[in-house]
Amino acid sequence: MTEPNNNSRRHSATVVDGPGKAASRAMLRAVGFNDDDFKKPQVGVASTWSMVTPCNSHIGELAEHARDGADAAGGKGVIFNTITISDGIANGTEGMKYSLVSREVIADSIETVAGCEGFDGLVAIGGCDKNMPGCVMGLARLNRPSVFVYGGTIMPGEGHTDIVSVFEAMGAHSRGDIDLIELKNIEETAIPGPGSCGGMYTANTMASAIEALGMSLPGSSAQNAISRDKREDCQAAGEAVLALLADDIKPSDIMTREAFENAITVVIALGGSTNAVLHLIGMASTIGVELSLADFTEIGKRVPVLADLRPSGHYMMSELVAIGGIQPLMKVLLDVGLLNGECLTVTGKTLAENLADVEPYPLDQQIIAPLGNPIKQESHLRILFGNLAPEGSVAKITGKEGTRFSGSARVFGSEEEAQARINDGTVVAGDVVVIRYEGPKGGPGMREMLTPTSAIMGRGLGSDVALITDGRFSGGSHGFVVGHVSPEAFEGGPLALVEDGDTITIDAEADTIEVSVSDEELMRRRAAWQQPEPRYRRGVLAKYAKLVSSASTGAVTDNED
Repeated sequence: MTEPNNNSRRHSATVVDGPGKAASRAMLRAVGFNDDDFKKPQVGVASTWSMVTPCNSHIGELAEHARDGADAAGGKGVIFNTITISDGIANGTEGMKYSLVSREVIADSIETVAGCEGFDGLVAIGGCDKNMPGCVMGLARLNRPSVFVYGGTIMPGEGHTDIVSVFEAMGAHSRGDIDLIELKNIEETAIPGPGSCGGMYTANTMASAIEALGMSLPGSSAQNAISRDKREDCQAAGEAVLALLADDIKPSDIMTREAFENAITVVIALGGSTNAVLHLIGMASTIGVELSLADFTEIGKRVPVLADLRPSGHYMMSELVAIGGIQPLMKVLLDVGLLNGECLTVTGKTLAENLADVEPYPLDQQIIAPLGNPIKQESHLRILFGNLAPEGSVAKITGKEGTRFSGSARVFGSEEEAQARINDGTVVAGDVVVIRYEGPKGGPGMREMLTPTSAIMGRGLGSDVALITDGRFSGGSHGFVVGHVSPEAFEGGPLALVEDGDTITIDAEADTIEVSVSDEELMRRRAAWQQPEPRYRRGVLAKYAKLVSSASTGAVTDNED
C-alpha cells in the first residue's frame, strides 16, 4: 500500500469531515461507509456498464475489481455509472446522431458526479469508441489523479468474422452475391460475446492511443475482454490511483503536448481510425493542449504504418494480443526516436521506464511489419485541404485503394438518401458520393457512414467509388473515403455548393480535395444558397447543435470561446 499524502483527501474532506457534515456521513453510511472509510481517500469508479452493447456488457464486473483495488490500497472505492450507446446497432439510423453527442454527455456526467460527490481520484472504464474519449475528457476536466481502463477486445466470430463482416454481408446480399441464409449465418456468429469490435476500429484505436498517452496502465489497451489479464488490470488501476494521489500526479501532468504526439504516432503505426483525429483534438482541447490537424500531417511524414490489422488488413486485435499487444511496437518506435520516452504515465514512471523490459514480438509473427519494410511508408491518415475543405478534412488512405481519385459528384442530403441509391444501383463506378448536412451542427451529431461504405464494399465498388462527407466514418470503414469536411455544409461550407456532375478530385499525395468549379461559379451558387432549418429544436441534439465546435477543432461543446 502507498501512503496517501496530506493533500490526498482535499476533495472528500470537504464532504465528510467535521460535525457540520454529519448529514453527508449519514447518507454514506447507508451505502456501506463506516467510521474508518471517512478517513480514506475516496476513489470514484466510473463504469460504462450497459446491456445495450456487447462492448460494455461485462464492465459491471470490471468496475468491482477496480473498486476492490482502490480499497486494497487504502482508499474507499465508490462505483457510479455513466451512459453508453452502440454505434453498431444505431448505424444507418437517425439514432446514430446521438453517438458523438454521447461523448460529451459522458464527459459531462463524470465531471458532474465526481465534482458533486468530492471524489479524490478516479478510475474510468470504457469499452466502446465514444465512451473512451468521453471518459478521458471527463477525467481531464476534473484534473484529479486518475486512471483509464479499457474494457478489452472481443474474440473473432466464426470464420474470422466481426461486426464489419455483417455490414459488408448486407451489401453483398443487396447485390445478390449471398442469400438470406448466408446473411443470417454471419449475423448469428460474428459477435460471439462481450468486448469491443475486433479490428483496429475506433475502440481499439482509442484504447491504444490512451495507453500511448500515458493515461492507462501498460498493456491495458491489448487485452481480451473476458480474461484474467483484464480483471487484474482493473484491480491494478484501482491501486494505481492511490499511488497517484500520494505523489499528486494529475492528468495535466501526463496529458502533455509530447504525450499527444506519442498517441498520434502509435495510432498511425497501428493503421488506426480517422475518429482518432477528432477525439485526440477534443481531448487535447479539454486539457488545454494545442493540437491541430496540421500536427497529424507533420507527424505522419515520419511515422510508417506497420500493423496489418482490419479493416484494411487481415488480423484482429485478439491476434495482436496473443503476440504481446502494442507494447513491443511502442518499444520499437521508442528505440528509433519516434516516441518521447520522457513523458510521465499513470504508473508514476516515464514511458521509457515502462517499456524498458518489454520483450520483442515472436520472430515468426506476421501482424506487425518491420520498420525497414512497412505496410505504408507514411501515415494512412491524410489531412486534405482545398476549395472543398478550406478548414480541412480527414481521409484514411492505406494505398490499397490508390492515392488519387477523380470522378463525378453524386450529391445526397442525408445518409439515408445515399444508402438507398447505393443499394438500388444508382451509384456506379466513377462516382464520388457526396453526403452532406451530416456535420456536427447539420446532422446534428456527425453520423458515421459505416452503412453506406460497407454497402459500397459489399457491392464490389470499393475501388471504383469514392465517398466524401461532412459526417465521419466508423473505424470499420475502408475504401476511398474522406470525412470531417470543414466548414460543414450546414454552416455554408463549400460542400453545400456541390452539384451533381461536378468533377471532384481527391489527391492523397498532394493532400488536396478540389471541385473543378470556378470561384465565380461557386460565388454564384453561394448567393443562391439558403441555410436549412435545424432538424431539431428541443432536446439534447438541439443543445448539441448550438454548442458544438467544428470537426476541425474536435467537435467539442466546452470551448472557452
